[in-house]
Amino acid sequence: MSSERNWAGNLTYRASAVAHPESVDELGALLAQGGPVRVLGSRHCFNDIADTEGVLLALDRLPSVFEVNADRTAVRVSGAARYGDIAPLLDAEGLALANLASLPHISVAGAVATGTHGSGDAIGSLASAVRGLTILTPSGETRRLERGDADFDGAVVSLGALGAVLDVTLDVEPTYEIAQHVFEHPDWDAVLADFDEVTSIGTSVSLFSTWERTDVIDQIWVKQRLPEAREAARVSLFERLGAVAAVSKRHPILGVDPIACTEQLGVAGPWFERLPHFRLDFTPSAGAEIQSEYLVPREDAVAAIQAVRTLAGQIAPLLLVNEIRTVRADSLWLSPSSGTDVVGLHFTWKPDEAAVRALLPTIEAALPATARPHWGKVFTLDGAETRSRYTRGDDFAALAARYDTDRRLVNPYLERLGL
Repeated sequence: MSSERNWAGNLTYRASAVAHPESVDELGALLAQGGPVRVLGSRHCFNDIADTEGVLLALDRLPSVFEVNADRTAVRVSGAARYGDIAPLLDAEGLALANLASLPHISVAGAVATGTHGSGDAIGSLASAVRGLTILTPSGETRRLERGDADFDGAVVSLGALGAVLDVTLDVEPTYEIAQHVFEHPDWDAVLADFDEVTSIGTSVSLFSTWERTDVIDQIWVKQRLPEAREAARVSLFERLGAVAAVSKRHPILGVDPIACTEQLGVAGPWFERLPHFRLDFTPSAGAEIQSEYLVPREDAVAAIQAVRTLAGQIAPLLLVNEIRTVRADSLWLSPSSGTDVVGLHFTWKPDEAAVRALLPTIEAALPATARPHWGKVFTLDGAETRSRYTRGDDFAALAARYDTDRRLVNPYLERLGL
């Protein structure tokens, strides 16, 4: 058994071996050996989605791919590439992505396959930027899918159930700058009364709370594309909410040194140095932690937040920070934002998984029945119930059966979901 662990250290993979092929041919030869197999990304998942009793395939040593297309509207990159590595290359070309997650440390294919997202009322998840991908199936067949193909919307957020993603083609646009502001201690009731206005005041807006207090929010982070056109409106809004602008750099977790965080205080900078919360050259967030997230349709957001608020006394002792942010709808079958704009309630927990798992059923029962858990984070919702919250679940199961005819990619995680 492998002694390899995930990034957070809460999971030791059961795999018999971890292989690092250095060419597509070598990857194909490993697949040809048969037996259970899964593909390992940057190990930022907190559950067993990538686990297997067979061989884990890490694609980080495959030849690098970075190709901007002729009309400069897309870039093809290695599936194993990290967003933090490709972003400076894009910026040097005068190009940018519309969105990044809070961590630039994650791999493109892994983030896309789990429906990982950034934040913004008008911005889709990372998967929504995919216009094409190349998959090597367990049988050794290479399949190329483009946006508009019959299977495309099912294949993007794939949970690793279709094969090894060799490369991904992403939409790009001209580069831009972002300024980031932090406001402290707005009134919760006032924010919920004007929730739509609050989340629309910037390109990306995140609400952070430890739930030690239920009357005020600890911090609201606002990332705004430049040139700014809404500075006066933003200041006016937060004054009305009782918030004050931070006078020094902040970390999302109260009391933690903000050195690992991206620049704030309205200092303009490149998109890739502001859209993430954390810098690539530092350990992100708290390091040792557990994460959970539930995404609810926008119309259910206030009810979901109020449900969490009522559980503050149980949540706060285990919590490092709760982040609330928005994601635009997409058409991808297993995307948590499939078919609806959503609001994500993200929990970064202290590294006590047993206690967290004991509490999660209470949170899941209190949330609206429309809540979809993030595929790569810890949740206890029944697999059949989770799958029922996606209208194309059966279609995806059929797609996975066509790509993985011998069920070599099926692991306990997919078994629990009926996939």
